[in-house]
Amino acid sequence: MASEGIRLTSCYSAAPVCSPSRVGLLTGRMPARAGVFDWIPEATQAGAQRQSRSLVHLRRDEVTLPALLKQAGYATCLSGKWHCNAHFNSPEQPQPDAAGFDHWFATQNNAAPSHENPINFVRNGEPAGPLTGYSCQLVVDEVIGWLDRRAEVSAREPFFAYVAFHEPHEPVASPPELVARYRPKAKNDEQAHYFANVANLDAAVGRLLAALDRLGLDDDTLVFFSSDNGPETLDRYPKGGRSYGSPGPLRGMKLWTTEAGSRVAGILRWPGHVPAGVVSDQPVSSLDLLPTFCALAGVAPPAGRQLDGCDIRPLFANQPIARPTPLMWIYFNALNDQRVALRWGDWKLVARLDGGALPTVANITETTAARVRKARLTDHSLYRLTDDIGEAHDLVAKEPQQRDAAAAKP
Repeated sequence: MASEGIRLTSCYSAAPVCSPSRVGLLTGRMPARAGVFDWIPEATQAGAQRQSRSLVHLRRDEVTLPALLKQAGYATCLSGKWHCNAHFNSPEQPQPDAAGFDHWFATQNNAAPSHENPINFVRNGEPAGPLTGYSCQLVVDEVIGWLDRRAEVSAREPFFAYVAFHEPHEPVASPPELVARYRPKAKNDEQAHYFANVANLDAAVGRLLAALDRLGLDDDTLVFFSSDNGPETLDRYPKGGRSYGSPGPLRGMKLWTTEAGSRVAGILRWPGHVPAGVVSDQPVSSLDLLPTFCALAGVAPPAGRQLDGCDIRPLFANQPIARPTPLMWIYFNALNDQRVALRWGDWKLVARLDGGALPTVANITETTAARVRKARLTDHSLYRLTDDIGEAHDLVAKEPQQRDAAAAKP
């Protein structure tokens, strides 16, 4: 994909954790604006009632990318991980169809009991029952079947597919033949499972691209490949024994507001429309998908809504992106103590809230809202990412003008 498109080396998710990241992608808005601050536990899960987290969901009045494209005549499909509500497949909260998906084949959160032979997929409101195979391949099977059926009716009808893989999130399970391939290179059997998990996802993506080619859709389809957050920390929780993802030179991991939390893989592939084999270090976010796709489809962005992404079409011609406001992350439950981050051009600014005195919170409730609203940014750190991708050299004292300029951005 990278050799046939643009590899984005400064690509960001909307949050350093799954649910808010997905809400940001779908709405083009910082997830805090949509009331989603952390990952959403299923309502039936033990402890889900704490901090009213079972009430959290992508609100019905949020305007989503699939809903906008659907109004413009696009067929829309979700296949994979939903994770935008607590009451999944229940009338108590909006489901994927309320977000604009004509067809959906999804789980609330992770494939269960693992990626192998999952039993918790739902198709258009009906439980799919026990399935045979691995989650990423089943997700692609669904999309390919949907594309085939759509082609029989109208081969030229435009479409939008949101393909949300579970891999390589725990609980990791991988085909034995792939695990065997990686055992000689892995530290142990658990790491071999992780490597095999990534390889299985890669094969699933290849099958999907091959299907687009078979259907004559390859040159007409823009594919954006990315992730919802950075790599998980090994053994951070009891079932996390196969989380061998690496942040490389980046600081932190998933759940951090430093670079490794939300700086993710990014590839744009659109044969004949974007240059092939290009590497771009311009900052790009999943928040940019809604305004960009709307512009490509000739759809007006939602009126009266504060969007936090921008139209990145200049990137297709290797031109600078005119980003009017900085990219920003607020994660009140971060593992690092600087819970607010801002990226503006070459610079990254991070800050504490009330000197670190504000307790971590997974949800903003009537109990916590007043204190959160009163919190002030303190203890700033400033990094020039183009020279210091690992955020090792704090320049806040040496670059007061850059600090003040970044902090003053709306």
